Amino acid sequence: MYESIRNIYCVGRNYGLHAAELGNDIPEEPMIFTKPTHALTPMNGSVIELPGDRGEVHYEAELVLHIGRKYEQGLTVDQLVDRMALGIDFTLRDVQTIIKKKGTPWLPAKGFLRSAPISELRPFPGFEKVKQVPYTMQKNGIEVQRADLNDMIFNLQVIVDYIALHYGLGAGDIIYTGTPAGVAAVKSGDRLELFWGEESFGEMTVKLI
Repeated sequence: MYESIRNIYCVGRNYGLHAAELGNDIPEEPMIFTKPTHALTPMNGSVIELPGDRGEVHYEAELVLHIGRKYEQGLTVDQLVDRMALGIDFTLRDVQTIIKKKGTPWLPAKGFLRSAPISELRPFPGFEKVKQVPYTMQKNGIEVQRADLNDMIFNLQVIVDYIALHYGLGAGDIIYTGTPAGVAAVKSGDRLELFWGEESFGEMTVKLI
């Protein structure tokens, strides 16, 4: 289903309240990291296995953009993005804490297998319209995250321009655009479901192994 996806870019600390809840400074420019394509797994109601022997595993619900054409300077988000999804950036939080202290790359905390669940890709409604609809995550039927895209530190246009300038951006690339406040650890049996407005986009059950 996602075989055509090329690069997975992710934006860290793109909501002020999320940065604050983890005790991080507000970035002055987008913080970009990547995940391997092997991290992708569909949120189609299935059970998803995650590592349970490396400390806490935290969920981070995110809007995901799919790039439909090669970037050229001056192109807008509406011209570049053809589809969107909702996804989760799973993070090994204890591992990340150690890595941050050492100043080493985030890959062990962010890039492990199945660390990037993603819903089905759907048509992108446009920059202005997408900002009008909040997305949320429920854990076991209770809302735990709610995102208003107007609260982003770096908006979608800034993100695509920045990634293209520094790393390149083309058809088949996807971007996890950052998570709002409310991240927390999961445990085996937790049911996670992502909503775009009132519409369910995808769900999964966690199994820690």
